[in-house]
Amino acid sequence: MTKRLAGLALACLLTACATTQAPPQPGSDLDAEMRRLMRAAAVPGLALALIEDGQVVYQQAYGMADVAGQVALRTDTVMYGASLTKAAFAYLVMQLVDEGMIDLDAPLPRQLRKPLPDYPDFADLRADPRWRQVTPRMLLSHSSGLLNWRWINDDRKLDFKYPPGSRYVYSGEGIQIMQLVVEERSGRPLAQLMQQRVFDRFGMKDSSMVWRPDFEGRATLHYGAGGEVIAHKRRAGARAAGSMDTTLADYARFFAGVLRGEGLSAGALQTMLSPQMAIVSPQQFPSHWPGETEANRAIGLSAGQGWVVFDSRRGPAFFKEGSDDGTNNLALGFRGQRSGIVMLSNSSNAMKLFYPVVEKVYGATCLPWFWMGYIPYDWAQPVDRKAPAVTPGCS
Repeated sequence: MTKRLAGLALACLLTACATTQAPPQPGSDLDAEMRRLMRAAAVPGLALALIEDGQVVYQQAYGMADVAGQVALRTDTVMYGASLTKAAFAYLVMQLVDEGMIDLDAPLPRQLRKPLPDYPDFADLRADPRWRQVTPRMLLSHSSGLLNWRWINDDRKLDFKYPPGSRYVYSGEGIQIMQLVVEERSGRPLAQLMQQRVFDRFGMKDSSMVWRPDFEGRATLHYGAGGEVIAHKRRAGARAAGSMDTTLADYARFFAGVLRGEGLSAGALQTMLSPQMAIVSPQQFPSHWPGETEANRAIGLSAGQGWVVFDSRRGPAFFKEGSDDGTNNLALGFRGQRSGIVMLSNSSNAMKLFYPVVEKVYGATCLPWFWMGYIPYDWAQPVDRKAPAVTPGCS
């Protein structure tokens, strides 16, 4: 890439490009910019993959998996997938929909063996009959009305923030209900289903829903916003909302498969990656807060099934993020070109550079970076949730 094009891509951080820029050829220019951005945003380690026409064409790991120990991050370093797990789980669910095992529009009383509040984890909903209206389509599109996690409430009890099917509210609790449905309908535990239907299909030999002994010594450390060390958790239970350990190489294989539509019927793929519920919240977190915005209406920002979709300058696009203490991840795809980018990091600061990286690689895309909370590392303006910022030319 020429210096002129590189400068143009960076200029698109705050201005709109008039044309769709082709992605750069991987190499020294991209690598140098990645290292510069990581230094500027204080990100110890990040791994990146690029996909073109449904095939992984570039993989690179930058920085350290263990700063003090001077252990370099690798593309096969075991990393925490966090909520990228939800996207892989949605792919699994859509396989079951294809096979007639799951009906996206059948309410929970027709999906479960007993009333939802009879399961101890969901007893908080016993006095609220609205659980009977909830469907798998709502659970996967985060429109069940349940908040993200019950511990957010002062009383730490689960409740509905909006009527089921009325608004996008990101809900890990909803995904856990969907896990219950999947395990009951299939008669098999989630870890086994994910292994056979997702990890084995795509050759994801270093991915698992629970910690494996062979991951020992191969997993990254994680780093908080101030650089504090956070140990990699050894999760013993499979959770659809986020227990997956993976590697850049593995998740890139999965994401390339999604872009190819592998393993799903055309109808199931279209359902998974098409708008199910328009998103009106000013920011994704906390999406259960009251208030609405029209800022993202022009790009059609909506919930798909397990993914978020929008109209980019490269055509229909979809993404999933994954974040936890010491972890920021992003998978972003463009359906028309079957192209995309995967970034896995071991840092709480990485979301500060995701938008600049996307713009570096693809030019202006209309990525809803403010809604995603991807405020760039050098953003100097006050963040006002009531007046969301949008990329010029995308509103």
